[in-house]
Order: sequence, then structure tokens, then C-alpha cells
Amino acid sequence: MTTSSFSELSLSAAQLSNLESLGYHSMTPVQAAALPIALAGKDLIAQARTGSGKTAVFALALLAQLDLNSRATQALVLCPTRELCIQVSSELRRIARHQPNVMITSLYGGQAIDLQKRALKKGAQIVVGTPGRMVDHLQRGTLQVGELTHLVLDEADRMLEMGFMNELNRIVDSLPRNRQTLLFSATFPENIQHLSSHLQQNPRHITVDEPLASAEIEQHVYLCDAMDKLDGLKKLLLKHQPVSVVVFCNYKKSTQDIAHYLNEQGFTAAALNGDLEQRDREDLLIQFKHQSCSVLIATDVAARGLDIKDLPLVVNYELPSDPETYVHRIGRTGRAGKSGVALSLCTDREKRKLSEINAYQNSALRLESLETITPSLAKIPDPIFITLSISGGRDAKVRAGEILGALTGKGGVEGAQVGKIDIMDYRSYVAVHRSVEDRAMQKLRQSKIKGRKYKVHKLW
Repeated sequence: MTTSSFSELSLSAAQLSNLESLGYHSMTPVQAAALPIALAGKDLIAQARTGSGKTAVFALALLAQLDLNSRATQALVLCPTRELCIQVSSELRRIARHQPNVMITSLYGGQAIDLQKRALKKGAQIVVGTPGRMVDHLQRGTLQVGELTHLVLDEADRMLEMGFMNELNRIVDSLPRNRQTLLFSATFPENIQHLSSHLQQNPRHITVDEPLASAEIEQHVYLCDAMDKLDGLKKLLLKHQPVSVVVFCNYKKSTQDIAHYLNEQGFTAAALNGDLEQRDREDLLIQFKHQSCSVLIATDVAARGLDIKDLPLVVNYELPSDPETYVHRIGRTGRAGKSGVALSLCTDREKRKLSEINAYQNSALRLESLETITPSLAKIPDPIFITLSISGGRDAKVRAGEILGALTGKGGVEGAQVGKIDIMDYRSYVAVHRSVEDRAMQKLRQSKIKGRKYKVHKLW
């Protein structure tokens, strides 16, 4: 029998209070099924879709069993992509914020390895990283795992799809055998079973069957000639006027063409694809999260690890080649019981894909005419916020409250004019109302945080 209340688990009162403050009011199906096993220290294979709440499962298990008196690395969390590393690290820190001095470090490519070596030398009880960069640090001797007690593989099926089997084997061969291993995967192909047999001891296997498409997602598909797709997309965006929207494409070139077109039309749009440098990619995702960039155009590969809460709209500019990808795309909206809208443009050549999507999710989506769409605006408004980048982060012990204080001090901006604040390892970001951009920039440049001044610049 599964439980639905976190209070029925063996968690501290401080952790329960922290979870409540973070909005974790009741457990998702995967949390209810997996948490009792993980907290008991047993090996686990959990099969659940992206967005099911699995990060909280291993976060709570790791934190409950962490030895805070030791600075040694006690847990490795392996992720397939940099973006997922950043996302997982962020959520781990949120769930750990009631525990003082929990040391969490991220290791992934595109970030200076010397900075990572410095962080590891200071102490890192939990290390989140991609397999390639983990192997690099193990070979250099900068990542010591002799006292490791926990291993987590997040999105294991994607790691195998991306060809990380050799790296996984090298990492596992360097770890103590007496450990807990938690494996999470959206699918369960034969190679996952083989991986589990190599990694785990008598694992418990749970599968959480969730609806293929949430009833909270309103889906529409519009018939459109290929040459009219850009105008059709513009029409849909002007009709729905989203604060944030992800437009999915099948090809990298499409993301660039659409971003160029929409920016010419007065939208604030950006392409997310493999050509971006890691720093530019992180900046772009922060802007989208801060609602200082309204339209993000991405391929499925580029969007891996993208987790934007309260995303109201998703658009399929091109229908994907397989229906499961369609379900993953639209599943980025309508989360946590909130409503969402998924719109798709479909040409005559794509009608077969629509039939496969209907069969896969047992739906009866019909082609609608774009002529029925009547935009109420000629131009989508500029985003309310802009994002400022500060040249100090977690490494310099910069805190969100200090940034807020610097902004709202004498002669500064109102607290209500400050949006989201994100502290990364070596940089911080703050969203401010567009109307107070200059004053906010000046205030941050003049103010001291942790006794020193930092460089500040506007993204974009």
C-alpha cells in the first residue's frame, strides 16, 4: 500500500516543513511508490516519465542518509546532459536548504575544469555530473570516491542512447561495491536490465503508469501549407499572447529561421540548438525562466533537461517523427494540475504523423482551419522583465537576499519590481522590470555584496 503524505515517511520535522514551503504538499505516484524503498537504503529501478517528480525521490534519500560531519564525496548523481545537471543541482539545493553546509557540486563539459577542481578540493558531499566529465575528474584524481555510499543514474535510458555505456562502466568500476544504487528511466529496454545487473544488488523495480497526455492539456492541430507555416505560427502567438512559449522543431536550421523571422516581426525570440556555446545556452535558459525572453525555439535534443514551471503554451512547428516524442513535448505544459495549451501546425505530408499520434494517445485530434484564428493584437508585448548578470555566484558565497537588498536599498527599486533570482556556481542572475533597468543596473554596480563590487551587465 502506497502513501500520499510526506509526513508518513521517516523524514525530519525540518525537512517536512521545508517541503511544505517548497510546494511539495503531497506525493506524486512515483514518489509514493519509490520513496519508502529509497529511504530504506535498498537498490531501486524506477520507471517513470519526465516530470513525474523523481528528482525529489533521490534528493530526499541522499539527504536523509548524508553524513554532514564528513566533507568526503558520498553520492554521485549521473545525468545525460549539462542542462539536466544544472536542473538537478538546483532542485537538490532547494530540498537541502534546511540542512546547513550541504556541499553540492556540478561537473559538466563547457565549464572551466580548474573551477570544478577547486570546488572538489573544498569538499563536495554530493556531486552531480555528466558521465564524460566525471570520468575526466576520476582520471585526474580530483574526484575521490573511496567513501561513496550512493550512486544515482537519472534518465539512464538517455545515457545509453547517447553512447555513455563505456563511461558508466569506468565510473562504476571505480566505486565501492557496498553502496546504494538508484536507477531512474522513462523506458525499460533490454540494455537497462543489463546495466542494472552490473550496477545493483537485488533491486526493487517499480513502474508508474501515468496518462499519456494530461487531461489538463488542451490540444489543437491546424492544417497549414508548408510555405505558410511562419505566418501561421505568428498568428497563433498573437492569438494566445503567451508570457512564455516553447516552439518545437525537428531541425536545427528551423530554429534559426523561426527565431530570425519572429524577431523581425517584433517578438523577443531565441533559438536553442547545438551551435550555442555552453555559457550562451545557460544565459538563454535563464532569460526564458525569468520571462525576459518570450519565445524559445528548440529541437528535442536541445530541449533535454529543460524544465520550465508554469509553461502555458507549447507549439509544434513541425510534428515529430514518432508519437512518443509528441507526448513528451506537450507534457512540458499542464504540469502539477495546472492547465496548458498545445498547438500544432500540420501540412498534408504530415497527416500520417497525426494519425499515429491519435492512435498512440487514444485521441481524436482533428485538423482545424487557421482561418478560425483571429488575433486581438498586431504585436505581442515586450517581456515585462529583463535579466541582469552579476559576476559572482555561489563560489563567492553570494546569496539571493543580498542581491535583493542591494537592489532595494536607498535610491534603488521597489521589491515588487524584482523578479526571479538565480545563483549559479560562478555567476548570479536577477530579473527586474524593464521600466527600472537603468536604475537597477546602476544600483548593483555601486553596491557591495559580500564586501566587494561585481561587474553587472544586461543579457542580450
